[in-house]
Amino acid sequence: MTEPLFSDLDEDSPPVVDAEFADLPPPPIWSAAAVRLLQGVVYLDDGAELWDTVLRCVTPLTEYFARLGLRLVVDESDAMAFLRQSRQDEFPHDYDSIPKLFRRSPLNYDTTLLCVLLRDELRRYEEEVNANERCVVSQHELLAVWKAFFPSTKDEVRLNRSLTASLKRAEELKFVRPFGSDAGCWEIRRIIKARLPLDDLERIRESLVTAIELSTSTSTSTTTTTTIETSDGGADE
Repeated sequence: MTEPLFSDLDEDSPPVVDAEFADLPPPPIWSAAAVRLLQGVVYLDDGAELWDTVLRCVTPLTEYFARLGLRLVVDESDAMAFLRQSRQDEFPHDYDSIPKLFRRSPLNYDTTLLCVLLRDELRRYEEEVNANERCVVSQHELLAVWKAFFPSTKDEVRLNRSLTASLKRAEELKFVRPFGSDAGCWEIRRIIKARLPLDDLERIRESLVTAIELSTSTSTSTTTTTTIETSDGGADE
């Protein structure tokens, strides 16, 4: 019978380390936090230990990401931290150009409209309820508002289908996430406040109103779009 390959190796033997990695220094205590930030937003409710590491290591994290052309934003009032692409005017005039790590994703009319509705809902919630509680909205409630932005002749089933697709896109952007066991409930994540500040919200709302008025007067579909920075890898060409 043929002996299995490597049968002479002791299962308890330590793994063989490649020589080029043998002298690597140990990772800094903030390395896991840096990886999580590159993956997306870090919230307090992601884990107290991770959040505490971000707060304690703001200086080395800021310096590390600055070398990549990124800005670390820590918002303690909303208990979240995230990265954004540094603008060109934030660099010294003689600074070498750095390729962009994050990209701005174009959003179609439906997703743009949903972002505005979600941002409005979060603003009302924080003003009227408790800014520290989670803002949860049902798809049924969103649909009631959603229908007002489309021709009354449009089928409600199709409208709900388009709303579902836009919610999935918002979930990809980390603006919402399913809440609880009810598939029809969504938690609005506070990162939408940073990605869609109030100034932009008003501008986008005006463009939506203009698009709706134009479609109503000309019987054409609404086609306004906007762009939002995301951290899903790759930059615009």
